[in-house]
Amino acid sequence: MGWEERDGALVKSFTFEDFATAFAFLTRIAFHAEKVDHHPEFTSVWNRVDFRLTSHDAGGVTDRDHDLAAVIDALAAQ
Repeated sequence: MGWEERDGALVKSFTFEDFATAFAFLTRIAFHAEKVDHHPEFTSVWNRVDFRLTSHDAGGVTDRDHDLAAVIDALAAQ
């Protein structure tokens, strides 16, 4: 899967061919996050998107974070 657990969160970076592709990827993630009411922390710089997934109310990584990581991976593969 490629996710690393660091400082109470799952982290991973994705690199795309350009800004538009990275932004479109983030848009797909946003729609899913709204639907499941679990929102990732992310930064986006040109063609790279970095994620940090944690469940703040639980104080760390939960099944919801692992589930969201799997969806993010699937959407990145599209």
